[in-house]
Amino acid sequence: MSQENPFDLFRNWLAEAEKTEPNDPNAMALATVGADGMPSVRMVLLKGFDEQGFVFYTNLSSQKGQELAAHPKAALCFHWKSLKRQIRVEGLVTPVSEEEADAYFASRARDSRIGAWASKQSHPMQGRFELEQRVAQYALKFNIGKVPRPPFWSGFRVTPQKIEFWRDKPFRLHERNVFTRTAEGGWATSTLFP
Repeated sequence: MSQENPFDLFRNWLAEAEKTEPNDPNAMALATVGADGMPSVRMVLLKGFDEQGFVFYTNLSSQKGQELAAHPKAALCFHWKSLKRQIRVEGLVTPVSEEEADAYFASRARDSRIGAWASKQSHPMQGRFELEQRVAQYALKFNIGKVPRPPFWSGFRVTPQKIEFWRDKPFRLHERNVFTRTAEGGWATSTLFP
């Protein structure tokens, strides 16, 4: 393997994807598990990463928010079709700090901030008009003032225990390199059969 730190390799692959992917190179599938043990997966956007892990934001009362609060483990999958590459991550989940959540929320477009207040994410609604009414209600409430972060909206960090880098190769003899976190906090590497 050419690099010993998986975050350096991830940074390089993401930079390449930002040049070739037509939409959302930071999109990742997020898998969680419900109280009944049933897995659930959906696409979310990576909003930051560092040596501590991969960060995304959501409504905490959404299905994923509730599942992560009850079972703070998750899996991620980045897939870049243009590069014929994917990265799989498995790890432990922790909430981001209030300061991180506030800073990211403040960076969002005003309409997105109002939308965060208006949406009861993952809960049933009567129809589109109910959502539009709620958007209008919160737009009026905040008028031209600051739109603060809702108390039910924040982020999570997936701290990887394992990261697998997969690259397409001819005849389905793909390249699979795995980084596994050691007890000392470093990384052990291995190569898997395709």
